[in-house]
Amino acid sequence: MKVFLAKSDGETLVDHTLNLLENSKILYQIYPKIELKANLLELACIYHDLGKINHKFQTKVRQNQSTILGEIPHGLLSTAFIPTKELISRKYSNTEISVLAYSVAYHHERELSGLENENFVNEIEALKQDVMEFPFSRLGLESLTVRKLSSKYFKFKSILRARDDEEKYHLYVMLKGLLNRVDYAASAHSQVEYPPNFLDEKLEELHFQWNSLQEYMRAHQDLNMVAVAQTGMGKTEAGLLWIGNNKGFFTLPLRTAINAIYSRIYSTIVKEKQENRVGLLHADIYQEYTKLKDLEIPVEEYETKTRQWCLPLTVCTIDQIFDFVYRYAGYESKLATLSYSKIVIDEIQMYSADLLAYLLVGLRYIHQYGGKFAILTATLPPFILDLLKRQGIPFAAPEKPFIDAALSIRHAMEVVESAIQIEPILAQYQKNKVLVICNTVKQAKIIFEELSAKLNLGEVHLLHSQFIKQDRAKKEEMIFDFGQKECDESGIWVTTQVVEASLDIDFDILFTELSDLNGLFQRMGRCYRKRLWTEEVGTNVYVFNGGDKACSGVKYVVDKQLFENSKTCLKQQDGPLSEEKKMHLVEETYTTEKMKNTEYYQKVIDNMDYLDLSSEGEESKKNVKKIFRNIHNRTIIPNPVYQEKIDEIERLLIVLKERSKLKQTDDEKKIWQKKRKDARYKISQFTVEIPEYTIKDDSIVQTIEINKYKKIEILNCDYSFDSGITYKKGQKEIESNIF
Repeated sequence: MKVFLAKSDGETLVDHTLNLLENSKILYQIYPKIELKANLLELACIYHDLGKINHKFQTKVRQNQSTILGEIPHGLLSTAFIPTKELISRKYSNTEISVLAYSVAYHHERELSGLENENFVNEIEALKQDVMEFPFSRLGLESLTVRKLSSKYFKFKSILRARDDEEKYHLYVMLKGLLNRVDYAASAHSQVEYPPNFLDEKLEELHFQWNSLQEYMRAHQDLNMVAVAQTGMGKTEAGLLWIGNNKGFFTLPLRTAINAIYSRIYSTIVKEKQENRVGLLHADIYQEYTKLKDLEIPVEEYETKTRQWCLPLTVCTIDQIFDFVYRYAGYESKLATLSYSKIVIDEIQMYSADLLAYLLVGLRYIHQYGGKFAILTATLPPFILDLLKRQGIPFAAPEKPFIDAALSIRHAMEVVESAIQIEPILAQYQKNKVLVICNTVKQAKIIFEELSAKLNLGEVHLLHSQFIKQDRAKKEEMIFDFGQKECDESGIWVTTQVVEASLDIDFDILFTELSDLNGLFQRMGRCYRKRLWTEEVGTNVYVFNGGDKACSGVKYVVDKQLFENSKTCLKQQDGPLSEEKKMHLVEETYTTEKMKNTEYYQKVIDNMDYLDLSSEGEESKKNVKKIFRNIHNRTIIPNPVYQEKIDEIERLLIVLKERSKLKQTDDEKKIWQKKRKDARYKISQFTVEIPEYTIKDDSIVQTIEINKYKKIEILNCDYSFDSGITYKKGQKEIESNIF
């Protein structure tokens, strides 16, 4: 009997389809309340790849070619197998049959502009001969009639849009999205979902006495939630209690904090079978996963499960989820998954105007499709609540913020009417743990250099966004270890806002430039984090407001009006500052009335309006990745690093240029792929992303080619582990960025 292949690795079309059906069954066994008929997804699984019976596709996979002349995408041909009369007799509606057809046709995103209807019709006619030997019975089907679908159900090269029929489009997103999920899982030979049946039990095994915040979140698992609680009240556990035994995503603004929280969940809460229960999701998870010593499956397999959203609990950056708001081609799998998920947003006020807009619009979509969200934050600007209401999103909120009575005052503040300077820092150092936070990389480096000239080697450290990846990772570990209560060392860390939120570190004294009130209170959360302030402590927070001038970064990374409003608010606030007072000041400063004239607020509104006016598929996924994170960066290797590592980099480039052999066993292919992945990862550890505007054409001394799509430039600059990148004379020093 003739064998019909689905993949060039030899997997047959029947086996691949049966794998999809098995994953579809698993999906509904684990999440039976998904708002899509299970039998509709089953139909999509059966028909989605039948177009691969086409003789041109079979020739292509047998010859290991990427394309073949005159080929029609197999998804389009698969529509010719959909038995409309039979489905009508089985009580499927015309809308359901049409949605099935569009989901099957476009389950892969393909460029269709060069296709002709005549060729499409001819290939369907050819299929009638191709199907003669296909074993339909193995898929539970009788021999099918192959014919072009009526335009009532599917029009060649047309697409569905929400504005034409919102209800039909909603069904399309669910069906196509879930078809993509089970298809991706089947192709990776993995399981589409793993049961979320452990978190309640694991949290109880901690034997903690839950505080008022945590009890409140556990009691309101079925609602969208907005809760404000002072730093150090256990918002991580509160978020996990709210997720419970459900599929959940825990999002935070900073990668450093995400790594720390994932590590804590992995090692102290879940503790067993983690590879099927909890994952970490951001651009560099391979690096983090290689650190795990007790992983029972290959790192690559764990990474695949994570990136395909198969795990019940995922700790991640918001760009991994909320880029779907642009509705790029292929976004449906994310929204369909979020329809049965719960999402925790930690520290929402930390996000830039564009990211906040994407979050708010994304939460509206998630609510409309059936998902739930919880916003947990130390400070909540009232204008954000007004924007949630403007989006028509229902949510519950406790009447009062949660405050730990035992830690009601942790800080005594002094506002210094000048630019930040080292003399007060040196005067208060006295072998304490001192944290200095500047608004920009440039200012942080100035303070670091001035302090280094006055103190012994090893007493002062610098952390900002302009270190190569391997150095930044090492510094993040260093500051985290230094900031733990078990560490009895003293020293000074000079940083930017890369440590501002959600990082569980505790310093004795904070010196900071004023950014805005929210940022300031976040920074305070890294000082006396879990200690009660007493009069003997004295002032432990010094805020430099720039005096007659603005602080560094104002107008660039800090909204000017927000800075001025915050500066005014802090007048006459010297002395002990209670947690309740901090929240009151935020409520006074960030009202919609006071915010509406700021550039920040207007950017939020403009971005939300743009997203609502844009159409499905306007942006490619690649462009959305850049837009969403507001990235206008270029990946470079500092020339001193390149010169030091040139032999190693050359060896790694040779590995990347090795081509796959036509005849490889599965094990040989896996080894080849792993070698290439390791090589890409090792090269990436020498890179750093810097803003486009800081690079002059003559500052690039060389370009190395990773593959035909990706190149890395070598930047003429100075570099050291202590300071990171130092630009040559004439180059622009950069401003810091949250990422």
